[in-house]
Amino acid sequence: MTNTTVAFSRRALLSTGAAAASLATAPTFAKVAARAARPASFKATIDEFADEVLRASPETATSLGVDTGARAELRAKLSDGSEAGNARFAAAVGNMMIRLHKIDRTTLSLADRLRWDTVHYALESGVMAAPFFYASASQGFGGGTSPYAVTQQGGAITSTPEFLDSQHPINNSSDAEAYLARVAGMAKQLDDETAALKRNGARGVMPPDFIARTVLGQLGGYRATKIIDQKLVTSIATRTMAKGLKGDWGSRATTLVETMVYPALDRQIAAFAQVTRNAPHDAGVQRLPMGDAYYAWALRLGTTTTQTPAEIHKIGIAQNEELKARMDSLLRKQGMTSGTVGERVQALNKDPKQLFSDDDAGRAQLIAYCNGKIAAIRPLLPRISHLGLKADVVVKRVPADIQDGAALGYMNFASLDGSRPAIYYINLKSTTLWPKYQIATLTAHEGIPGHTYQGAYLAEHHAEIPLIASLIGFNAFVEGWALYAEQMVDELGLYADDPFSQIGYLQAQQFRACRLVADTGLHAMHWTREQTVAFLTEQTGKGTGAMTSETDRYCVAPGQACGYKTGHNEILRLRARARDALGPKFDLAAFNDSLIKTGGVPLSVLPAAVDAYVNGARG
Repeated sequence: MTNTTVAFSRRALLSTGAAAASLATAPTFAKVAARAARPASFKATIDEFADEVLRASPETATSLGVDTGARAELRAKLSDGSEAGNARFAAAVGNMMIRLHKIDRTTLSLADRLRWDTVHYALESGVMAAPFFYASASQGFGGGTSPYAVTQQGGAITSTPEFLDSQHPINNSSDAEAYLARVAGMAKQLDDETAALKRNGARGVMPPDFIARTVLGQLGGYRATKIIDQKLVTSIATRTMAKGLKGDWGSRATTLVETMVYPALDRQIAAFAQVTRNAPHDAGVQRLPMGDAYYAWALRLGTTTTQTPAEIHKIGIAQNEELKARMDSLLRKQGMTSGTVGERVQALNKDPKQLFSDDDAGRAQLIAYCNGKIAAIRPLLPRISHLGLKADVVVKRVPADIQDGAALGYMNFASLDGSRPAIYYINLKSTTLWPKYQIATLTAHEGIPGHTYQGAYLAEHHAEIPLIASLIGFNAFVEGWALYAEQMVDELGLYADDPFSQIGYLQAQQFRACRLVADTGLHAMHWTREQTVAFLTEQTGKGTGAMTSETDRYCVAPGQACGYKTGHNEILRLRARARDALGPKFDLAAFNDSLIKTGGVPLSVLPAAVDAYVNGARG
């Protein structure tokens, strides 16, 4: 999976009407209201949109390496997650929609029509957040949502320290001052989250009790850490020393944590405990106000389709059975014939030959194994793409202070300025979470030719691509491409001499089919957490701990898990259609490039891009 590039807030959203009323007093967006009256070129319009989005999300500007020049001030800021900040962005989204409709779509080139449709979809998704007081326009625009202000994988504590350590640059004293400004700003982030916790909790919106326990454990663990050992302090102290920057940077960070961050965290811990003291055990969002409508919106964001929960559930069940049949055949060839497919795969999870030692030495060996798989895949890239991307990637362990609630694997795209490669994170709370046979396909997904390669196109060709393409997230395209990437390396022979890794690949595909069943089960069919964990464990053979973590992830990010297989299915459908249309003229790498070069689009827009490839290949 990818971390959402756009670091928008997940806090409460005022209604569109109320948000629009606040526009006149919103300094960040007031100027654009005047521009809405006059038409502009399409390029100028979407460039303005990009600048407005970045000013609403300074972290994204830093992540992409575009917080320079006219945007240099953003390096010292964090996004505004307050109720007023969400209202301003909601107003901006409505204003952007007005300006976009002033562009005559029929006069645009094919590429610009696709971009118009893509931007329109994101803006429309943002506007659709308005009925839900526990959602925000930024969630809709960014393509992913969570109904809760703080979760085990969302909030200032789980995101800001790692962001500052791995993405905020420190090359000079100005960068270090900006870092400290953001440490101070983290206190406001925490207080904004706390306000949303109280506001939404008073109206019955709070995470289930099992999520609440995990979050309180994370917050308490963070608070119990000595300030001198906090990453907020050690990162700036270490990096300024390495650069030879004079100043008491570590001491100043310590003071900020002691006087601002920790007091705000204390307030959050107290409020979270109070709000969730009677939290229900019900796992799904059906129990929330307008829960069914909210989940329909979340599925739209997660899949960029209009498929219903019942339709998605049915697809997942059917594809799970198909994939289990293929796994059964491979397992039998390895002499594993006794028990269900899930039971036989569970036996692999306990095979000492598939496990790294559960200590720091084993973690280092596991990361080296990931790097070895990246090296093994690189020779396949010319058969996958003609783009010749470098696609540099660094493999890192998920930070220990957030690993309890973090996803099992994810990545951050490379910066656009080339200053930072993609980062592929793997959760190594225990090395048993990742038996060896599962790692190659994970690496194809997070690394190359998956997320890292797709993101590399945006970075290595950023001068040719509108910046807005890097600011809009379409989960089904991004995750569908990465799942398709897993399939391609199998098709191209990566596992010719590695049957267990091929089983791992099929298990990963099957797991994504099961996600369709689990997510819709939780949020539309009143499945319990326990029922979901049991289903995933029995069907996929993955460990109970891993599947508990996964289930908890679906509980706080409804709809997102459905994007993987939905996107993969659509890419395969379009590939078959292109191959049938072109016959011997079909070029796999050219087809793949037609997808990558969109920059990422809703699945509803993707067929038009493939049609353009087909028409061009026909000559």
